[in-house]
Amino acid sequence: MSRVLVAYFSASGRTKSIAEKVNEVVSGTLYEIKPKVAYTSSDLNWMNPFSRSSKEMRNKSSRPEIEEVNINLDDYDTVFVGFPIWWGIAPTIVNTFLESLDLSGKKVVPFATSGGSGYGKSNELIKTSISESAALVDGKLINRVDEDAENWLKENV
Repeated sequence: MSRVLVAYFSASGRTKSIAEKVNEVVSGTLYEIKPKVAYTSSDLNWMNPFSRSSKEMRNKSSRPEIEEVNINLDDYDTVFVGFPIWWGIAPTIVNTFLESLDLSGKKVVPFATSGGSGYGKSNELIKTSISESAALVDGKLINRVDEDAENWLKENV
Protein backbone atom coordinates (compact mmCIF):
# COMPACT_ATOMS: atom_id res chain seq x y z
CA MET A 1 0.00 0.00 0.00
CA SER A 2 1.34 3.43 -0.92
CA ARG A 3 1.64 6.45 1.32
CA VAL A 4 -1.14 8.85 0.39
CA LEU A 5 -1.72 12.59 0.62
CA VAL A 6 -5.22 13.93 0.00
CA ALA A 7 -4.91 17.65 -0.78
CA TYR A 8 -8.00 19.67 -1.56
CA PHE A 9 -9.22 23.18 -2.29
CA SER A 10 -12.74 23.99 -1.17
CA ALA A 11 -14.31 27.41 -1.48
CA SER A 12 -17.73 26.54 -0.07
CA GLY A 13 -17.12 23.41 2.01
CA ARG A 14 -18.57 20.85 -0.44
CA THR A 15 -15.21 19.65 -1.74
CA LYS A 16 -13.87 19.55 1.83
CA SER A 17 -16.67 17.15 2.79
CA ILE A 18 -15.91 14.86 -0.17
CA ALA A 19 -12.14 15.06 0.48
CA GLU A 20 -12.69 13.93 4.06
CA LYS A 21 -14.63 10.89 2.78
CA VAL A 22 -11.97 10.21 0.14
CA ASN A 23 -9.34 10.33 2.85
CA GLU A 24 -11.25 7.76 4.91
CA VAL A 25 -11.28 5.39 1.93
CA VAL A 26 -7.59 5.78 1.02
CA SER A 27 -6.24 6.11 4.60
CA GLY A 28 -4.17 9.15 3.75
CA THR A 29 -3.12 12.44 5.25
CA LEU A 30 -5.60 15.27 4.68
CA TYR A 31 -4.24 18.67 3.60
CA GLU A 32 -6.25 21.82 2.82
CA ILE A 33 -5.03 24.13 0.06
CA LYS A 34 -5.72 27.55 1.54
CA PRO A 35 -5.78 30.81 -0.41
CA LYS A 36 -3.71 33.59 1.11
CA VAL A 37 -6.87 35.69 0.93
CA ALA A 38 -10.07 33.70 1.57
CA TYR A 39 -12.80 33.78 -1.06
CA THR A 40 -15.98 35.63 -0.10
CA SER A 41 -19.40 34.84 -1.53
CA SER A 42 -19.11 37.86 -3.82
CA ASP A 43 -15.69 36.58 -5.00
CA LEU A 44 -17.40 33.34 -6.02
CA ASN A 45 -20.29 34.95 -7.92
CA TRP A 46 -19.78 33.35 -11.32
CA MET A 47 -22.60 35.51 -12.75
CA ASN A 48 -20.52 38.64 -12.13
CA PRO A 49 -17.81 38.89 -14.80
CA PHE A 50 -15.82 41.16 -12.47
CA SER A 51 -15.83 38.81 -9.47
CA ARG A 52 -12.48 37.51 -8.29
CA SER A 53 -13.15 33.94 -9.43
CA SER A 54 -14.42 35.07 -12.84
CA LYS A 55 -11.29 37.14 -13.44
CA GLU A 56 -9.01 34.30 -12.31
CA MET A 57 -10.72 31.75 -14.51
CA ARG A 58 -10.65 33.95 -17.61
CA ASN A 59 -6.88 34.21 -17.24
CA LYS A 60 -5.45 30.66 -17.42
CA SER A 61 -2.06 31.97 -16.29
CA SER A 62 -3.59 33.37 -13.09
CA ARG A 63 -1.95 31.89 -10.01
CA PRO A 64 -3.79 33.04 -6.88
CA GLU A 65 -1.53 33.12 -3.85
CA ILE A 66 -1.83 30.33 -1.32
CA GLU A 67 -0.65 29.96 2.24
CA GLU A 68 2.79 28.42 2.59
CA VAL A 69 2.79 24.73 1.73
CA ASN A 70 4.33 22.65 4.51
CA ILE A 71 4.36 19.15 3.06
CA ASN A 72 7.28 16.74 3.00
CA LEU A 73 6.59 14.93 -0.26
CA ASP A 74 9.19 12.30 0.62
CA ASP A 75 6.47 10.92 2.92
CA TYR A 76 4.09 10.22 0.01
CA ASP A 77 3.93 8.12 -3.15
CA THR A 78 0.43 9.15 -4.24
CA VAL A 79 -1.13 12.62 -4.15
CA PHE A 80 -4.89 12.92 -4.54
CA VAL A 81 -5.92 16.47 -5.45
CA GLY A 82 -9.53 17.54 -4.94
CA PHE A 83 -11.23 20.69 -6.18
CA PRO A 84 -14.57 22.10 -7.31
CA ILE A 85 -15.13 22.50 -11.04
CA TRP A 86 -15.12 26.16 -12.03
CA TRP A 87 -15.92 27.04 -15.64
CA GLY A 88 -15.41 23.42 -16.70
CA ILE A 89 -11.93 23.04 -15.20
CA ALA A 90 -9.98 23.07 -11.95
CA PRO A 91 -9.65 26.51 -10.33
CA THR A 92 -6.30 28.14 -11.11
CA ILE A 93 -5.44 28.07 -7.39
CA VAL A 94 -4.97 24.30 -7.85
CA ASN A 95 -2.22 25.08 -10.40
CA THR A 96 -0.60 27.38 -7.83
CA PHE A 97 -0.52 24.50 -5.36
CA LEU A 98 0.78 21.92 -7.84
CA GLU A 99 3.49 24.26 -9.11
CA SER A 100 4.71 24.81 -5.54
CA LEU A 101 5.62 21.10 -5.27
CA ASP A 102 8.10 18.82 -6.97
CA LEU A 103 5.87 15.90 -7.87
CA SER A 104 8.58 14.04 -9.78
CA GLY A 105 7.98 10.31 -9.55
CA LYS A 106 4.65 10.74 -7.72
CA LYS A 107 1.25 9.45 -8.77
CA VAL A 108 -1.18 12.38 -9.04
CA VAL A 109 -4.87 11.51 -8.79
CA PRO A 110 -7.29 14.42 -9.36
CA PHE A 111 -10.91 14.32 -8.24
CA ALA A 112 -13.54 17.03 -8.45
CA THR A 113 -16.95 18.08 -7.25
CA SER A 114 -19.48 19.95 -9.33
CA GLY A 115 -22.97 21.32 -9.02
CA GLY A 116 -23.79 20.71 -12.64
CA SER A 117 -20.89 20.53 -15.08
CA GLY A 118 -18.64 17.58 -15.83
CA TYR A 119 -14.93 17.10 -15.15
CA GLY A 120 -14.12 18.97 -18.35
CA LYS A 121 -10.53 19.56 -19.39
CA SER A 122 -9.13 19.70 -15.86
CA ASN A 123 -6.40 17.13 -16.53
CA GLU A 124 -5.07 19.11 -19.50
CA LEU A 125 -4.43 22.12 -17.28
CA ILE A 126 -3.20 20.06 -14.32
CA LYS A 127 -0.67 18.35 -16.59
CA THR A 128 0.93 21.72 -17.36
CA SER A 129 1.57 22.28 -13.63
CA ILE A 130 3.28 19.01 -12.68
CA SER A 131 6.59 17.36 -13.47
CA GLU A 132 6.75 15.27 -16.64
CA SER A 133 7.91 12.36 -14.50
CA ALA A 134 4.75 12.47 -12.38
CA ALA A 135 2.14 9.87 -13.29
CA LEU A 136 -1.12 11.76 -13.85
CA VAL A 137 -4.24 9.60 -13.56
CA ASP A 138 -7.42 10.50 -15.46
CA GLY A 139 -9.46 12.47 -12.94
CA LYS A 140 -12.95 11.69 -11.78
CA LEU A 141 -15.98 13.69 -10.75
CA ILE A 142 -17.01 12.56 -7.25
CA ASN A 143 -20.10 14.24 -5.86
CA ARG A 144 -20.70 11.40 -3.43
CA VAL A 145 -18.49 8.57 -2.28
CA ASP A 146 -20.53 5.59 -3.44
CA GLU A 147 -19.35 2.09 -4.36
CA ASP A 148 -18.15 3.19 -7.81
CA ALA A 149 -16.13 6.06 -6.35
CA GLU A 150 -14.69 3.84 -3.59
CA ASN A 151 -13.56 1.27 -6.17
CA TRP A 152 -11.91 3.98 -8.29
CA LEU A 153 -10.19 5.45 -5.24
CA LYS A 154 -8.86 2.08 -4.08
CA GLU A 155 -7.62 1.30 -7.61
CA ASN A 156 -5.59 4.50 -7.59
CA VAL A 157 -3.90 4.24 -4.20
